[in-house]
Amino acid sequence: MRAMELTGTSAIITGGASGLGAGTVRTLCGLGVRCTVFDRNEGGAKALADELGTLADYVAGDVTNPEDCQRAVDQAAVGGNLRVAVNCAGTGWVGRVINKDNTPHDLGAFRFILELNVIGTFNVMTRAASAMAQQDPLEGNERGVIVNTASVAAFDGQIGQLAYSASKGAVVGMTLPAARDLSVVGIRVLTIAPGLFDTPLLGMLPEEQRRALGQSVLFPKQLGAPAQYGALVAHIAQNSYLNAEVIRLDGGIRMPPK
Repeated sequence: MRAMELTGTSAIITGGASGLGAGTVRTLCGLGVRCTVFDRNEGGAKALADELGTLADYVAGDVTNPEDCQRAVDQAAVGGNLRVAVNCAGTGWVGRVINKDNTPHDLGAFRFILELNVIGTFNVMTRAASAMAQQDPLEGNERGVIVNTASVAAFDGQIGQLAYSASKGAVVGMTLPAARDLSVVGIRVLTIAPGLFDTPLLGMLPEEQRRALGQSVLFPKQLGAPAQYGALVAHIAQNSYLNAEVIRLDGGIRMPPK
């Protein structure tokens, strides 16, 4: 089976205006993929699309809104060659099971993280799969690939990461059943579990703390770059024998309790 030819295909990338999503958009556009950047940050999404030219467009919207998700997928599917969907939209939250005064974890915060990280992923995955299933099959009857984003926190959840770890564990848990469900129409599903990456979230930390985080990685002792995430997405898309797997991209780190 030949590798999926990406040139001339289309992709949708959620959270594509910054961080891991932007790294993916830049990588895929560099391989000739027309990328639809789907992000709540309309200014950032437009700026990235303008930077990359004719191979990029954007949709401003929220992954927790089914109508926004359908609109973004429909735009990405224009021309009939949507083959790649990458879910990078998400965020974290710090909160223990009980607070210092012994009051319980806030339910609203827990629900918000699950809604964004899990339901948001579900919304785009299901709609992108529906669009891909209607495309003509490629060689080997493949129609496309969906790449979701978990985190090493799904396995190494730290103190205060109850909501975040639960949400990313759910993304991990969806991988195999989704791949099994979609195998009949030739769509692969994989999940990347990133470690410590140089994203805008970590960019808010002082440089000394950023260096310390990089030193905690087994090897190489540095924060991951969004371009490295994008490179793995591209490899997954091109390697048709990768399926139903969760891949840690973390420099070998295993997170301590705190």
